[in-house]
Amino acid sequence: MKPSIRNIFIGVVIVIVLVFIIMRGDQLVELAETVQRGSIIPLILAVLTQLGKYYAQSWAYHFSFAAVGEKMSPRDTLPLVFGTFFMNTVAPSLNMAGATLVVDDARRRGIPGGKATSAALLMQMTIESGFMTIMIIGFIILEITGNLSPAWFLLGLVVVFLVAFMGGIMVVGRKSPATLVSLLHPVERLVNKVMMKFRKKELRPWAETAVASFGEAAGIIAHNPKTALKAFGCSIIASTCELAAFCLCGVAFGIHGAEALICGYVVATLFAMISITPQGVGVVEAAVVVLFNAYHVNSAAGMAAVLVYRGIVFWMPFLIGAVLIQRTKTFRGADQPEMKARKRIAGRGRAEELPAATEEGSAAATEEGSAASSMPQKDACDSRELSEKLK
Repeated sequence: MKPSIRNIFIGVVIVIVLVFIIMRGDQLVELAETVQRGSIIPLILAVLTQLGKYYAQSWAYHFSFAAVGEKMSPRDTLPLVFGTFFMNTVAPSLNMAGATLVVDDARRRGIPGGKATSAALLMQMTIESGFMTIMIIGFIILEITGNLSPAWFLLGLVVVFLVAFMGGIMVVGRKSPATLVSLLHPVERLVNKVMMKFRKKELRPWAETAVASFGEAAGIIAHNPKTALKAFGCSIIASTCELAAFCLCGVAFGIHGAEALICGYVVATLFAMISITPQGVGVVEAAVVVLFNAYHVNSAAGMAAVLVYRGIVFWMPFLIGAVLIQRTKTFRGADQPEMKARKRIAGRGRAEELPAATEEGSAAATEEGSAASSMPQKDACDSRELSEKLK
């Protein structure tokens, strides 16, 4: 029996998880030892607030799809929250790799590709915007205290650029679709050239269709600003929950300076987004410890706090994502309710036509039988007439 695509995907996910555990398994051992040195109540609260972040993000996805006129319940979007984290960990890409999972899942639910892409872009915009709000506050604190590094400021500008770029795509698609089509045509030709080199068929022209969908979705969002603002509000709540988790990890190891904790969270999240390593593994820890040293935080306490925080925000969603990603339509396949409904209707139509067809067939058979039975009689009459003439 040939293995299904879904089973192959599951096998790939298991292999990836095992590779990460083998490569970074020492962190799990170190994490278990470090947790024992901290206060247990703040750490439990940190886990709960971090889970609250993912729940808030599931509602943000819900409102993002509602803003483009499509329905996705928070129960359906929660696996996407963890699945996108898993995808962004496996393929670091400024948190954009997970957007492909969201679009594919939505398309398999019957949502048009343009609307699905627009909802994914809106969701990513709200995530970046929610963090950007806290980031600006953190940068102001760093500037006042004289600890704002030019490198960190440049990383912050990357976040601002991403938000502006994603918003600009939909705005240009609405205001000047011809401009966006002209920008996408070279990409379309490049993709087709690559496909032809690998002896694949060219993709259907998609630039005009995608731009039209972007423009339509942007118009829907413009007519539903309250829904888009709800998505933005949920993302701010999600970022606030994660900030609270970071602060609680610091409190668990005796770090109580609000400035150090807020700025530490900003730096940790920035390096997790921008770093070339999966979710900034190894880079985030070093950057946060450097920042803590600028605020004269004990190195041992700072390292312990960031290790536990990274364990909560990396290993917990990574392992949960490896399980819940299999509940997405990308792995389970599309239910395609519309297609099933059409098949049922077609089936009923055929069932209704069957008696009529049977009756027609019976009538035809009867006529053929009558014709066949009349043929011997006709032949007999012809024979008698011939014999009389010969006499």
